[in-house]
Amino acid sequence: MSSDTTNQKSLNGYYRWHARIYDLTRWAFLFGRKSIIQRAATQMLVPERILEIGCGTGQNLVELAERFPRAQIVGLDLSKDMLDQARPKLKRYGGRVGLLHQAYDQPIAVNTKFDLVVFSYCLTMINPGFEQVISLCRQDLSERGVIAVVDFHESRWAWFRRWMGVNHVRMDGQVMEQLRQHFQPLICQISHGYGDLWRYLLFVGK
Repeated sequence: MSSDTTNQKSLNGYYRWHARIYDLTRWAFLFGRKSIIQRAATQMLVPERILEIGCGTGQNLVELAERFPRAQIVGLDLSKDMLDQARPKLKRYGGRVGLLHQAYDQPIAVNTKFDLVVFSYCLTMINPGFEQVISLCRQDLSERGVIAVVDFHESRWAWFRRWMGVNHVRMDGQVMEQLRQHFQPLICQISHGYGDLWRYLLFVGK
């Protein structure tokens, strides 16, 4: 069994237990999710097609659907349990917002590529394989396309990094390094969570 497959199974098990309480708990530390969508909107023309990788319970999909009312939106997630939580929130948008239950291991765009690809607190949980995911994203972006990422960045506290590792999160600054290799930064900001317990990244690039 490959390390990628092992990680996918581990994440599926993790979210099987966390899906029902995700929205009740994550607001307390997943900072910048609404802000990254707002910032991406200032850096691009109105997107016609949007893809969110690791869409989870659909909070960002609702925000995207409201902000871009004419866009076709696709949310992809590895966890069926998380997508089950997302579906009721998205009914009001009809067929304009769709969900895919699969790993992001191949391009999603068949004919028409995406103008905006969003990653919200998922790249630091793809270990191994986040480098390939970032590279793959380039194939799904249109020529005018923009990538928008909010995620954990790093912490100077070893005990906190270990605890986040228990929760499948690696935070060694690795995501920003890879993003800068693949995309021209339009916005690259490091912000602080709870003083300086950890830092999180806001990145918009093309």
